[in-house]
Order: sequence, then structure tokens, then C-alpha cells
Amino acid sequence: MSYRPPNLPLAVWVVCALLCMVPAISVARTDDTNRRTPLVKAIENCQHSVVSLRGQKRVATDASLEKGEQVRHVNGMGTGIVIDPRGYILTNFHVVDEVQQIQVTSIDRQVSPARLLARDPITDLAIIKVDRIDGLKPIKWGTSSDLMLAETVAAVGNAYGYEHTVTTGIISHLRRTVQVNENQIYENLIQTDAPINPGNSGGPLLNLDGEMVGVNVAVRVGAQGIAFAIPVDQAVEVAAQLLARINETQVESGIQVVTRYSQHSPSLFVSHVAGGSPAASAGIQVGDQIVSIDGSPASRSLDWERGLLEKKGGQSIRLVLRRNTEFEVTLNLKSSQLSGIDTANPVENLAWRTMGVKLSPATEQELAGRHPNYQRGLRVVAVRPGSPAERERIQVGDILVAMHGWKTESMENLHYILTQTDLQHHQQFMFYILRGREPYSGQMRLANVGTELR
Repeated sequence: MSYRPPNLPLAVWVVCALLCMVPAISVARTDDTNRRTPLVKAIENCQHSVVSLRGQKRVATDASLEKGEQVRHVNGMGTGIVIDPRGYILTNFHVVDEVQQIQVTSIDRQVSPARLLARDPITDLAIIKVDRIDGLKPIKWGTSSDLMLAETVAAVGNAYGYEHTVTTGIISHLRRTVQVNENQIYENLIQTDAPINPGNSGGPLLNLDGEMVGVNVAVRVGAQGIAFAIPVDQAVEVAAQLLARINETQVESGIQVVTRYSQHSPSLFVSHVAGGSPAASAGIQVGDQIVSIDGSPASRSLDWERGLLEKKGGQSIRLVLRRNTEFEVTLNLKSSQLSGIDTANPVENLAWRTMGVKLSPATEQELAGRHPNYQRGLRVVAVRPGSPAERERIQVGDILVAMHGWKTESMENLHYILTQTDLQHHQQFMFYILRGREPYSGQMRLANVGTELR
């Protein structure tokens, strides 16, 4: 039953009722208005590429210990940057370090738990993975090589828990070195006066073209308008290294790649081809430019690693290469030698990452009668292509018996040696192996030990 006010003609009432039934119509704004600035468009285009992170970690404090409590729970927040639509997200390591459960929220309020896949404490970057959020889009990459002082930038992040907060400012300075505590020093940072607050960490710093030029990481406590971001060119390469640590547990291609810049524009090239590898069988050569991977354009190391994500041995990828002219090859992938390595085991993980070898204790029978000075050692089970071990011609079946002046009689011995400060700073060291009954020696430097798998 409808209500008709008294003294209102029926015809007028009918018209009013019909008008009330018509939904409100919003006028679409066109691009020729002054309000749709480049910054507005940039933020619109990145909304499905930025996610909010929440989590809880357990910390021990003096106050909790005084109360007889072992730990207390602290709620944390941060921001993540989508680097692959399958749910791979880049953020700061300090955002997710020791967080019990990482919760990810997208712009359209989809919520999903995430797991930490790989981390680099030195650069304070990490990769996490969500499985149940649709519509994620990779961020649009820019370059930090041509940033200009006073250039306008915007920060997007989960500031104080206010999701997808946008703040703006300028580039205040470049190549800053900042020490935030006794254990963390950042180098080559972008300084900006765009307001960055707790929760912004791990979010993008954007230019007016909507391209990411940095990862927001820190603020100067007590100061106004002083904040810092990791340059995107550095962050993208670290992200590629992190994905490489994930991929190498699944497949082998025999290829190592490098990003090279010309006029601030990146291109992707083959820097190493392992002998006898799938890449060698496909005729791929050092110096080949990788133009596309399975039909997707490739210009950075990250594109290569994204092309290998979630692949398995026996599968193939289609590459368009440029060597004078463009041509196409099919690269048939092999199952990874690392598939048997427990990446949660810090010793196995460290040996594989830094030396490029998978090791297991040699039995007394294997060493019996080989050499009077060595009764125990570590047998080489696998050698990673392109690793320091491969470059020094270490082979499967060799027995590592000593390095850096210590015997390697157990995995515990090896862990002690690999964590020595001088080795971690890439000092060259001597190693000794037994091949058959013959002893061999050589010199090696460890690969970068900063990038870690969790």
C-alpha cells in the first residue's frame, strides 16, 4: 500500500513516485577534466597490485619477563606488492619476520593467509605467497636509474592499518646510506618527503606514470618529511634472486641471466649456459637476448624467473631469442637436483646456496684406504649449474675433506666454516677433495649469502 499526502493531485503523486523509483545516476568523469590528473590515473591503475598485510608475532620484552611471561603477542602491519598474478608478493622482510600467520587483504576486501617463501635479511626483502585471492595484477615496473630531485612521487600502503592510503611528496635525495639499528644498514636508498608511516613498509613508491620506482622501507624517527625507499632496480633484482631460490628446488634449465640497461631501458641476456644442460641441448648461447617467454615479453631477470615459476621437470617453455636476428627455441626443463634437499635445514640450504653443492656424510666404507689423513668427509651428491663449485670443477662423487683450514668431517663442521665472517665477505679460501684415491685442492669464493630460503 502506498501513501499519498493529502491535497496532492493524484497525477503529481504518480510522477513523484516514479521519480523516486529511478536510481541515482552518477556522471562518468572524462579524461579531459582537470581533476583526472596523472597521479589520479596512476593510483587507479595500481590498486589491484598493492595488498595490505597483517600478522602477529611473539616477542620477549623486559616488561613481559617481569610479569613472569615468556613472550607477548604483538600485532603488526605492512604492505605487499604483487609481482605475479598467481599470488607472489614482494614485501619487506621485517614485516613478515617471525610472524605466525600473515593475513593478506586485497583492494576488493578478499582475505587470504600467506606463507613466507624466501627472504633476504640484508636488503630487507622477502617473497610471500597467497593462494586464494583473485584479480591480482603485477605492479608496473619503472626504473630508479633516471630519478630526478624534486620529482613528484606517491606512496601507497597500509598506514597505521588504514589500507591503501595514498600520500604524495617529492624525491628529496638519492643514494642515501641509513642505519636504522645495530643490525640493519640500508645503502643506496631513495629519500622522499612523502609521508610514510608504520604499515607503509613493503609498499610501492610510484612516479606520475604509475610506475613503481621504489619499495618504501623506513622513516627517520622524530623527523618530519624524511622517509626512505629501496630503489626499484635493486629490489627487482633481489626479487629475481628470491624467485630463483624457489625455482631451483623444482626445475633446471641450465641458464643464468642478467639484466642490462641502455638509456634507462632494461633488456634480458643469457650470461651462462651449463654444459650438458637443457639450454645447451636447445642451442642457447651466452649473449643471446631473451625477447619473450611463452609469449610474454621479457626484459628483466624477474621475467625469466616468473617464466619458470611452478614449472616441473618434463615441461617446456618457448623462448624467442635475438642473436643478430630473432628465432624461437623450445627449452625442455629437467627436474631439479635440489628436489631432495631439505630447504628448511640451514646447513644443507647454506651449502647449496653459497657453494652450490648438495652434500651428505660419507660412510667409513667409502673412505676406507683412500687417504691416511682423512677418515671422514662429505660426499658431493649434486652440483648446481653456474655455482662456485661448478666453476672449480667439483664433481658428483667427490669427497670434501677440508676447507678454510678445517676438516669437514660432519655437516656441523661445515656449518661452522660457512658462517665465518671472512667467508661471508667473499674471501677466497682453499678446499680439499678426494676423487678416487687422489687428493685435489682448489680455491673458491662463496656466492652471495644474503638471500635465504625459509
